[in-house]
Amino acid sequence: MPRRKQVSDTDVLDVALDVLHARGPQACTFAALAEASSLAPATLVQRFGSKAGLLHRVLLHAWDRLERRTAELGAGVERTPAGAVAFLVGLSAQYGGGIDSYADALLVLREDLLDPEVRRRGTAWRGSLVDVLDACLDARRPGLGEVVATYWQGILLWWSFDPAEPVTAHVERELTRFVGTVLSPAAGSGRAGSRTGP
Repeated sequence: MPRRKQVSDTDVLDVALDVLHARGPQACTFAALAEASSLAPATLVQRFGSKAGLLHRVLLHAWDRLERRTAELGAGVERTPAGAVAFLVGLSAQYGGGIDSYADALLVLREDLLDPEVRRRGTAWRGSLVDVLDACLDARRPGLGEVVATYWQGILLWWSFDPAEPVTAHVERELTRFVGTVLSPAAGSGRAGSRTGP
């Protein structure tokens, strides 16, 4: 009888991440994962040890995927302000499922914040994000990449209260406006009360 092909940990973690997003962290159990992956609960326990161990591995796996996506997008964008916007629009596409996908991500974020190792991954990711943005934006303005990254997170949050349009369209419009304002000559002059536009 031919031996059954072994399912890799990466494939199992992909399935577990789907369960986590679809049902929430509390539902990410060996029983739920066994049902979704067609592996025996005992096999999953042998691989991941405990429910806490499974959740920890799933969170790290999610960060692995986000870091890979960030590196791929960052390597491909033009080193211009428009490239900075395109980079963050590309990262926002993970919420293309609308408010449900964003709300699910916030549930996962709670678990991220409770895990010190995962929080360190978030801090490192912020650095990678800012490096790409700084390379795209005016290098004569130190800290601009971090400002734009922070503004992007705010844009996502405000969009979530009124998700009437696709998140990528919203992010592109709002970031283009913000980056244009920040990089305008009046914004760089340091004059108090400077405004652009009418």
